[in-house]
Amino acid sequence: MRPKADRDRVWQELDTLASLSDAEPPAVTRVVFSETDLRARRFFKDRCAAAGLELREDAVGNTFARWRGSAPELPAVATGSHIDAIPNAGRFDGTVGVFGGLEAVRSLQAAGFRPRRSIDVIMFTSEEPTRFGLGCLGSRLMSGVLDAQADKRLRDGDGRTLEDVRGRAGFSGSLETVHLGEDACSSFVELHIEQGPLLERAGDDIGIVTAIAAPASFRLFIEGQGGHAGAVLMPDRHDAFLAAAEIALTLESNVRALGAIDTVGTVGVCEVFPGAINSIPSRVRLEVDVRDIDPDRRDNVLRHTEEAGRLVAERRGVTVRGEVINMDPPATCATEIVEAVASACAARGLKSQRMISRAYHDSLFMARIAPTGMIFIPCRDGISHRPDEYASPRRHRQRRRGPGGCAGATCEVIGVGGHLKRTLCVIPTGALLK
Repeated sequence: MRPKADRDRVWQELDTLASLSDAEPPAVTRVVFSETDLRARRFFKDRCAAAGLELREDAVGNTFARWRGSAPELPAVATGSHIDAIPNAGRFDGTVGVFGGLEAVRSLQAAGFRPRRSIDVIMFTSEEPTRFGLGCLGSRLMSGVLDAQADKRLRDGDGRTLEDVRGRAGFSGSLETVHLGEDACSSFVELHIEQGPLLERAGDDIGIVTAIAAPASFRLFIEGQGGHAGAVLMPDRHDAFLAAAEIALTLESNVRALGAIDTVGTVGVCEVFPGAINSIPSRVRLEVDVRDIDPDRRDNVLRHTEEAGRLVAERRGVTVRGEVINMDPPATCATEIVEAVASACAARGLKSQRMISRAYHDSLFMARIAPTGMIFIPCRDGISHRPDEYASPRRHRQRRRGPGGCAGATCEVIGVGGHLKRTLCVIPTGALLK
């Protein structure tokens, strides 16, 4: 069996998908449940139907495209990712994993392979937190991490509940039905661009993810006293923004003091009220993201930042109140999947490295219900979440040209890689379909 991916077909599909955007090219904006998102969903479903796959959508819009195996009663092998995109993003984040998974199925079909287990290509709903302020919405619900009360609790920027927004998009039913049992998937593998520079710097073709860092996200509300920028003297001020700035700098100091490369902290939102040049800020909202592969180290940063907020509040005469958005544990990738990807790379003569995913993905939550792995491909300069995000369609140039034979049922998925000389991504279906 010699499965071969159709590079041009996948590239064209990614190109078409990128055109379904609320931003001017080359930027991509595709917010979940927008009309543009619904058009993109229809495009994916049409391509799956053309491949003869059975389609199912759950109450929140997670989409399953199934290639039925000869033993359909067995838990399925699954792959996939997301197609929603933050404002002013690129065209490869998530989408490579969705259409790469579809191409893996089509390649195996064309090669005459008949799977014993069914294969699901999953398009997850709202991996990005753009609309509801919570990432991986679909996979959180699938894994049972998020309860059905999220339907009324989560709201978008216009105050509309998740229940209302998904209903208007055509997705109904209780969110309780989204939860998959532990026997729904025998394994899950997600293909993704690295979103960092390490593969390209090393000249490697494939990143074999061994663990996925998890974020803790929280909001801080700082209340001070406003006043005229000229009339209130400096000793009398209780400036909410300066207190917030001090907390943000303390967060950075706490992270750096640990000396661990895998610990990162970000203040990504700072909303200042009233926002006038001649008015002392009376109110500030910060949104903070701290993540690490080591939860104890991450939580140590959180404790020190909380203590810094208390001290700043006392010293500056302001109040500081916090609320947790999410606090997720990291995930370890399944050893059997890591080894299967490594074997597939070795059989193909592909250079690979084992690495941590510092960005989090739907795989973080799928790991709670099934053995899970991730495959990274390089992206140019490590750029992601920007219009210049790029992965090359060119074939990997190796001594043994052409696709060659497969190691078991290992399949070429999609010819996208980093700079102009690298590509060829693999999904180790042979090891997973047993």
